[in-house]
Amino acid sequence: MELSWPMKLRIAATAAVGVVLIGILARPFAEPFSRVGAMGYKGSVVLVVLAFLSGLIAYFASWPYGREIGILAAPSGLAIWAVRSGNMAGLIQQNPTVAQRQELAASLQWEPVFWLVVVAAGFAGVMLGQTIKPGKDLKDIRQKSNPGPGRYLNAIIALACSALLAQIFIRVFAQDVRVFDKGLGSVISQPAVGQIVFAVLVSFGLAAFVVKKFFDVSYIWPSIASVFVTAFAVSVYAREVQYLVPNWPATFFSNSVVSILPVQMVAFGTLGSVAGYWMAFRYDFWRKHELK
Repeated sequence: MELSWPMKLRIAATAAVGVVLIGILARPFAEPFSRVGAMGYKGSVVLVVLAFLSGLIAYFASWPYGREIGILAAPSGLAIWAVRSGNMAGLIQQNPTVAQRQELAASLQWEPVFWLVVVAAGFAGVMLGQTIKPGKDLKDIRQKSNPGPGRYLNAIIALACSALLAQIFIRVFAQDVRVFDKGLGSVISQPAVGQIVFAVLVSFGLAAFVVKKFFDVSYIWPSIASVFVTAFAVSVYAREVQYLVPNWPATFFSNSVVSILPVQMVAFGTLGSVAGYWMAFRYDFWRKHELK
């Protein structure tokens, strides 16, 4: 089951909407490392509103499949911020002392929640578009989820598995210079932005593929897991700061997950989750028809 050209054009149009509204129009509200605190209340509200509008416009741009495609608009726009936001090493270099880095870690730990709210605002715009003009729903060709309490248990397990798998895969794929360290085992230098994009996309894509296959859940749960991946990695970093500051430059981390900015984790984590979900769906579709 290959994507048709009209479907590819719908996806491209959806991504373009997010890039224009969020990646370009909202860019003046961003600061070098896309920090929520530095953006301010006004900038945060404007960004959420633009994310909502991007979802709404993308729904109609990709109609009649806006329900499934329009959700890509907001994370596509955030992806532009993520690529142009510098890196974690640069942010840490601005906070040289142990106390400053621990304070930075505390502020970063749950920052992904805001970026997930931006993605959710785009999804809300899609839902409004569906209410205004319903399109085709692909749920009739999806595998039906099991009803009842087991569905909620599957969602919880899928969330935990997604966070764990994404952590593992990112450590594998986000690579740069690794140096032996007697205290931590090894440290790794700041990966390039392109390496981070690849690592997060592929890691969450694989996680979403696995949880779709085994728990039959949507891309929502791996996307939410991006919050917990960052929260756990930053909490570990906060405990290691006292050792890292006197022994290693700011460009080195105990693991590569810490080197990823929250906006990068959520933007590419969401895009990867959606891609992984549909890859699993296409695989099931292929297996079903191949066996016939």
